[in-house]
Amino acid sequence: MIRKKLSPRQKMINLMYVVLMAMLALNVSSDVLEGFSLVDEGLNRTKATSVTQNEALYKELDEAMKQNPAKTRPWYARAQKVRAMSDSLYNLAENLKWEIVREADGDDADLSNIEGRDNLEAATHVMLASAGGKGSQLKLAIEAYRNGITAMINDENQKNIIKKNLSTDVPKKAKQQGKNWQEYMFENTPVAAAVTLLTKLQTDVRHAEGEMLHQLVANIDVKDVRVNQINAYVIPNAQTVVRGGKFSAQIIMAAVDTTQRPEIYVGNTLLKSENGRYETICGSTGDFTLKGYLVMKNGNGETIRREFSQPYTVVEPSATVSATMMNMLYAGYQNPISVSVPGVPTNKISLSMTNGTLTKKDGGNYVAVPGKVGEDVTFTVTAQNEGRQQEMGKFTFHVRKLPDPTGYLQYTDPKGNATRFKGGRISKQAIVAAGGIGAAIDDGLLDISFRVLGFETLFVDNMGNVVPEVSNSASFTANQLNRIRSLTRGKLFNISRIRVVGPDGIERTLTSPVEVIIN
Repeated sequence: MIRKKLSPRQKMINLMYVVLMAMLALNVSSDVLEGFSLVDEGLNRTKATSVTQNEALYKELDEAMKQNPAKTRPWYARAQKVRAMSDSLYNLAENLKWEIVREADGDDADLSNIEGRDNLEAATHVMLASAGGKGSQLKLAIEAYRNGITAMINDENQKNIIKKNLSTDVPKKAKQQGKNWQEYMFENTPVAAAVTLLTKLQTDVRHAEGEMLHQLVANIDVKDVRVNQINAYVIPNAQTVVRGGKFSAQIIMAAVDTTQRPEIYVGNTLLKSENGRYETICGSTGDFTLKGYLVMKNGNGETIRREFSQPYTVVEPSATVSATMMNMLYAGYQNPISVSVPGVPTNKISLSMTNGTLTKKDGGNYVAVPGKVGEDVTFTVTAQNEGRQQEMGKFTFHVRKLPDPTGYLQYTDPKGNATRFKGGRISKQAIVAAGGIGAAIDDGLLDISFRVLGFETLFVDNMGNVVPEVSNSASFTANQLNRIRSLTRGKLFNISRIRVVGPDGIERTLTSPVEVIIN
């Protein structure tokens, strides 16, 4: 029999399949990219607020230094060191953002209008290139800054918050995959996500700087330095709140007498709280401002009033759901799924789905088995937020049938390795040892076994007639084995009409035969 060659059309179809799979693996949802942009905008607003507050504290230290240099000098010098450390890490993150955006958009790149938001190569090149990658430099800079700042912080609670915000620890799953911190953060990360991560780092730096400045200002005796600079302060737990979450802030007056507490008015309403804590449920998104004033008596019995104002942002709930292998789900197959919600531990996240079954594994990992081909699957993410369940988002995936597998003979090579023979030359001993055929999707991305129900072998006799032999199982029949043993070197036969059933329960007959040449 003449060996059958693939037609140009079939070769083109195979090439298009490979390209399609690559595109699906690299596809990034425009909604997710837009979400990163919105988060980045919120972080930039928060960062600007922190910068304004920090500059006010630096001005207070400058005034204290003018009034009483001997008393203020140690704390003033430490504040200048904090400023230099903070600016250094902040500027490094800013430069890296520009490098990544220029790598994606070219020299005319605009950080406020990124065109290549979905570019998966730019951040990887800038941060992880074998020659000149900046990821390890950034990691060392973060660790040096974190250690330097926390060494000066006295409050253990604030120290732990700063350590957590500036952590460079690698999650257990990423460690098992052999990834370091910079690979976990920036490998194959879209430009929009990489810029947002660096903006968050800048926000955390300004927050840590502010906490350190508050401590330095508190260490200066108000009576000696700033008797005329008593001010009201609002210390929020967070300036960005998920809709439905709780905004919480500590409202204090600097240099307050411990024997008397100021009266706190939010708007014109007296706050009934012994420790000055204000809380409200955030029911809508947008930018808001907490405003009010404090009233107290000074040493002469005079009433002192100080205004306060604190902006904060309420954002929509956000979450991500991604298929671990590719951006689609296969019907009847155990598709790995991972889910996460920024700022929420995985043990407080729940996931449900339509059109199928869902099994929870470790951490935020699940196995999804869709039911029907052509019927979309919708995942619903919920998280425990302040003692109640809150919906964080819905995500829809298309469901497709598993592609056809490839038939093969499995045998052991001379080195003892299990080998799948899919066509070409092979010895009779290896064929007989295989005992039958198998079928699987084995394309480097998927490795899914199918059960063989039967197949047909086609032999050519001495008269040139094609002789079919049918097996109704995965094993060679006695007649098939006898004909194989009778073949001489260079002779060939085909294994065709392979009937299989996959994990999706769908029975199919493979169109591509396995051509065998006796070696």
